[in-house]
Amino acid sequence: MSAPISNVRPDPDKVLVDIVDYVLDYSVDSTLALETARNCLIDTFGCGLEALSYPACTKLLGPIVPGTIVPNGAKVPGTQFQLDPVQAAFNIGAMIRWLDFNDTWLAAEWGHPSDNLGGILATADWLSRNAIASGKKPLSMKDVLIAMIKAHEIQGCIALENSFNKVGLDHVLLVKLASTAVVGQMIGLTRDELINAVSLAFVDGHALRTYRHAPNTGSRKSWAAGDATSRAVRLALIAKTGEMGYPSVLSAKTWGFYDVLFKGNAFEFQRPYGSYVMENVLFKISFPAEFHAQTAVEAAMTLHGKLKEAGKSVDDIAKITIRTHEAAIRIIDKKGPLDNPADRDHCIQYMIAVPLIHGRLTAADYEDSIAQDPRIDALRAKMECVENPQYTKDYHDPDKRSIANALTVEFDDGTALEEIAVEYPIGHKRRRADGIALLVEKFRTNLARRFPHKQQQAILAVSLDQAKLEAMPVNEYVDLYVI
Repeated sequence: MSAPISNVRPDPDKVLVDIVDYVLDYSVDSTLALETARNCLIDTFGCGLEALSYPACTKLLGPIVPGTIVPNGAKVPGTQFQLDPVQAAFNIGAMIRWLDFNDTWLAAEWGHPSDNLGGILATADWLSRNAIASGKKPLSMKDVLIAMIKAHEIQGCIALENSFNKVGLDHVLLVKLASTAVVGQMIGLTRDELINAVSLAFVDGHALRTYRHAPNTGSRKSWAAGDATSRAVRLALIAKTGEMGYPSVLSAKTWGFYDVLFKGNAFEFQRPYGSYVMENVLFKISFPAEFHAQTAVEAAMTLHGKLKEAGKSVDDIAKITIRTHEAAIRIIDKKGPLDNPADRDHCIQYMIAVPLIHGRLTAADYEDSIAQDPRIDALRAKMECVENPQYTKDYHDPDKRSIANALTVEFDDGTALEEIAVEYPIGHKRRRADGIALLVEKFRTNLARRFPHKQQQAILAVSLDQAKLEAMPVNEYVDLYVI
């Protein structure tokens, strides 16, 4: 007969404690991290503004009850909505992620750490407007940048050695966790309350990855992060009421996260929390494409020009070989019909075919009007993905973190173009000097989609100046984006 389980409440799991102590006690003093966070902020804002051009996104935005306006609530950039912080976090998070164009972190678990900005910005804006209403000092945008750095670090460091996708869970679990931790600190939770909040994030139900994979790929992947970061705000607010937490949420035998959802394995860690993730984050600058395909798209753009030089067209192609890394094959190597834009922007063959044909890849190229071109599926059928073990090794190497792809085009007459290989995308830290100018231009383009010239210039005057941005009250910065 087995011994009864002790009902003595244990000390909190070390993973919970480490997250909370980092959020409460770590002082961010990295100039590189703060500068990168500013670039991440403007890029993430821009991605959200571009998404407002798509009715599939905007139909999900606004208050739950139409017409609701929350006094001193958080404002949603690019709109006239002013909402409670939970719903504002969903709105901002959905905008950010809709076009798969914001930053990326690739590790054992990939994801998009700037997804956390939904909860961070909504909470900071709401707190600031209420502080002003009661005669107190609002938060500054430096507070937002620091919260971003810490959310990036929590999500990214856990992702380095722990694959949630391999057990069928989606990476937005880490958005919910990181957002809960930093939002909890922002609303003034005590250490014990914050441990409770983080435990609630692990106890919570977690999204399955089924909406990212055939045959169920769909648009939930575009609002899942908004859902996760808004849920984090809700959990932090619940913890602030004094609601209890669950100290062994991870390690409890039979009923804990490890046994129920992680095949009995405890988390592993490569490094302590600091500012590493923000300093090394990847920006999607040139193409709104799943990040494992960014270098493949860049190679395809080069090959588009080579086709013209050779006097060939896509109709002359007999075969395309894609040398790639294992993660790309697992996630975006797709055969068969692609039913919607969310399906297409996670298919490496589609993301290569469009630039080969048109010499471009934009968010609009995933829509039905472009996808119905029969040349796209004809080219897809001629493509084969082959794993290059060195590419896979370099992808996991912490000193390289490459995302390599190489394309070889063979023609019906037996000739071929020289292979085009690209190891690091333009948004990689190793190409950061070239990338930042393009990132700023991307931001300018996205501002122009939504605002008149004078408003664009007012936003740029603050956003491109590190000192001005850090000093600006959150509510005043957000007000710059109100329609």
